[in-house]
Amino acid sequence: MSGRNTDAHAPALKELMDVIDALLGPGGCPWDQEQTPESMCDYLAEEAFELIEGIRLGDKEEAREELGDVLFILLFIATLYERENAFTLTDSLKHCTAKMIRRHPHVFDDKTFGNIQELWDNWEKTKREENKGTKRDGVFDSLPKGLPPLLKAYRINSKAARNGFTWKSDEDVEDCLRSEWSEWKEAMASNDSAAAEQEFGDYLFTLVELGRRKGIKANAALDFANQKFLRRFGAMETLAGERGLNFSELDLDAMNALWDEVKSDE
Repeated sequence: MSGRNTDAHAPALKELMDVIDALLGPGGCPWDQEQTPESMCDYLAEEAFELIEGIRLGDKEEAREELGDVLFILLFIATLYERENAFTLTDSLKHCTAKMIRRHPHVFDDKTFGNIQELWDNWEKTKREENKGTKRDGVFDSLPKGLPPLLKAYRINSKAARNGFTWKSDEDVEDCLRSEWSEWKEAMASNDSAAAEQEFGDYLFTLVELGRRKGIKANAALDFANQKFLRRFGAMETLAGERGLNFSELDLDAMNALWDEVKSDE
């Protein structure tokens, strides 16, 4: 099997591991020495989100920095587990390597698939075999409970589809979407706030599936929309300031005029 020269990364990786050992060793950092794998979870999530932000913004310098931060925390957690005699980083890497080879027989063996769906079917079958008899033997048992709801909706729809439980066609999803919209409007008209919230959730869940079928990841799409809105709004504030206008005192018509101007300049 050919690939990159991993030896090129070895000195930098060893240097980072040496830093972690120094932080956790005698005369190291008191704060670091108080940490546990559990206490590092929030920091891992924060750094991961910062990495995602850098990637989605196309900021390679930010991605470079945050990738290092994420890797540091992963190695830090691995070291904590190793100090507990739970497992080593090598154990984890070997387990992952074996799993990836097992789940890609079309790359590492002579297995062939006619299309992507067959590939995913084999992936799910392999996962079920791996998890048989464990607490993860259900289709959704491996789905992290802490996933953000929009991302979780995508993963639920994706896993359901891989296991054959989904609409037969995009048109069927669109029909369901129209039905969910009507049910939401009915709930709103009845002034039933609880029902309206539930129907709105059903509509979003179905919309996520329609996007998935079109190759759109709802979480990323919404993130891009958020960034676009914030960028345009900031440009509006800047434009208003350049013209000596107090942005907070502008009425909606004036704000809309600025918004349209900012959009036309993009």
